Amino acid sequence: MKFLLLTFVGVVHLLSLSSGKTIYKNDISQRSFQEIKEEIASYGDVAKAIINLAVYGKAQNRSYERLALLVDTVGPRPSGSKSLEKAIQIMHQNLQEEGLENVHLEPVKIPHWERGEESAVMLEPRIHKMAILGLGSSIGTPPEGITAEVLVVTSFEELQRRAPEARGKIVVYNQPYVNYSKTVQYRVQGSVEAAKVGAVASLIRSVASFSIYSPHTGIQEYQDGVPKIPTACITVEDAEMMSRMASRGNRIVIQLKMGAKNYPDADSFNTVAEIIGSKYPEQVVLVSGHLDSWDVGQGAMDDGGGAFISWEALSLIKDLGLRPKRTLRLVLWTAEEQGGIGAFQYYQLHKANISNYSLVMESDLGTFLPSGLQFTGSEKARTIVEEVMSLLQPVNITQVFRAGEGTDINFWIQAGVPGTGVISW
Repeated sequence: MKFLLLTFVGVVHLLSLSSGKTIYKNDISQRSFQEIKEEIASYGDVAKAIINLAVYGKAQNRSYERLALLVDTVGPRPSGSKSLEKAIQIMHQNLQEEGLENVHLEPVKIPHWERGEESAVMLEPRIHKMAILGLGSSIGTPPEGITAEVLVVTSFEELQRRAPEARGKIVVYNQPYVNYSKTVQYRVQGSVEAAKVGAVASLIRSVASFSIYSPHTGIQEYQDGVPKIPTACITVEDAEMMSRMASRGNRIVIQLKMGAKNYPDADSFNTVAEIIGSKYPEQVVLVSGHLDSWDVGQGAMDDGGGAFISWEALSLIKDLGLRPKRTLRLVLWTAEEQGGIGAFQYYQLHKANISNYSLVMESDLGTFLPSGLQFTGSEKARTIVEEVMSLLQPVNITQVFRAGEGTDINFWIQAGVPGTGVISW
């Protein structure tokens, strides 16, 4: 039902605010809030029609079936891969065949990294083969690997205190999981901080609140002027085990082998489709998700689901014959996992028209049961979104949280455009 949130907020915002001014301009003072509230309430029948079509009608499960077909056909879609470009071409064709408007591809350059073969074996104090996943953009090891003693730390602060011990060692981070946004800094910055104190590699406890001996991958970032060292994630279980061993005074030695390689940037595309506004076609409400994924899974959750939910929002509007006053634009991003590369290039291309962007939306927080929207914007804009969300009372999804964000839309939010992300549990 997450597509209902995108559809409702998009449709009602597009249909209302008949003055032709965007929320971004905060120029709604010429109409009283009561007038806006009454206009939003007048779309109650539209809201019910969308709910009935999406939840009970012919569109029931449609986005799931579409997603399953793509991920089963294409599989993983890492940045720079042929499978990603195949998925983009399939989606381009799907959007054209559905009869959406202004369907096109916008070319961008994206990173191309491949993990290759990889392994980690504890040699001391006992033999233990470890599950690892190299982190995106990491360099590889020499063919013979890196064999070194381990230094286990629980924080960057501890690493700094023990910097003299780190030279020539593999730094293992066993940082506690606080929440994703705080803990992910170890994955992103761990190799750089370890390299600064002379480490030869870094292994990071997977950023997860739960583990079944499952390492996680993700992007990491090198820093100019700091030596590049190989880096990978290990399981929570192995990080905890090595922490216990170190606390007992055991000497830990690991042999790490990684065949990771970075290649020249590849050609790719952001995929765009629209329902053009009838009265203010130059004004845009953007809904989005990303098509790329990591290489070790189908990317159905991250972020195939978000991409197809966003597509479904346009499909529902088209099926019902609705014609919004403002343009509803779908963008399926490329290379989000590498840090929003496709989205940044889109922003650079379109930011000259930023005053025409009323709202930017992204679904990339998982596809579980939705509970509401995160929203970032003015208080006046928030009151409008809260009224829109009240139309979802029949399916009990009405909450509006703060701090709306998303890797692909943050460029716009930081420039002052209101933004939303879907919250699910």
